[in-house]
Amino acid sequence: MKFFSKKIMALSVIAMFSTMNVSAETLRVGMECTYAPFNYKTADGELAGYDVDVAKGVAEIIGAEFEYVCQEWDGMIPALLANKFDLIIASMSITDKRMEKIDFTGPYRFSTGQILGSKKTEMNLFDEAGNPIADNFNGLKVGLERATTYANWFEEKLPGADVVLYDNSESVYLDLQNGRVDIIMTNPMKAHLKFLSKEDGAGFEFKGPVVDEVEYFGIGVGIGLRQGQDELKERLNGALKELINSGDLESYAKKIFPFKLHKDEWGQ
Repeated sequence: MKFFSKKIMALSVIAMFSTMNVSAETLRVGMECTYAPFNYKTADGELAGYDVDVAKGVAEIIGAEFEYVCQEWDGMIPALLANKFDLIIASMSITDKRMEKIDFTGPYRFSTGQILGSKKTEMNLFDEAGNPIADNFNGLKVGLERATTYANWFEEKLPGADVVLYDNSESVYLDLQNGRVDIIMTNPMKAHLKFLSKEDGAGFEFKGPVVDEVEYFGIGVGIGLRQGQDELKERLNGALKELINSGDLESYAKKIFPFKLHKDEWGQ
């Protein structure tokens, strides 16, 4: 009798620990939730976009449950540092300035910028080498989202420009349409899909080349996490490489664009 009681107790303990071991790890993920086509809410209130697909793919590979937290862009890094969430998967470019505060995985998307303005206005903003002509920005109101690589680029390269800062990308586009600003700088992939290819963007066009200076725009977009989490970072990097090598990352991009958004060597 005692033998069977001990055996049952032992099996119960094993079952308890087995249940504990299969419990999924929960990680909170910060994203803007308004940055279509990368992370945004559909009409049904569901999160969608390239960043969301990446997050879901990573979660499945590392065996974690992801909970999503919508956060305004300029508070994204402070919120991560305050433990409001554990990861940033929000098209955040990997830059030296940001890496002073947080850590990043390897990249999963290109990071570039381009200027948009009205087709009715002739603008000669860049020379033949692709460098901005500072004097030609005089008198132009420039709409930029706060705390972005675009804002940093203007601050460093064109400190004399009349910059207007916004808390979200929706307001930037709206004020360009309404004539409150003359030009904006944003992601060219997003600009084409979200604005230029739509009726509202019919009167606008790119006003210069793609700007991809690594000093300002970094090597690409990565997953942000707090410093010192090397084991988690290694798991996330492994998942991103698996998504690249399996072709899944390319399939996420081709839901939206006719091309992939990563370099194959990132999977090596």
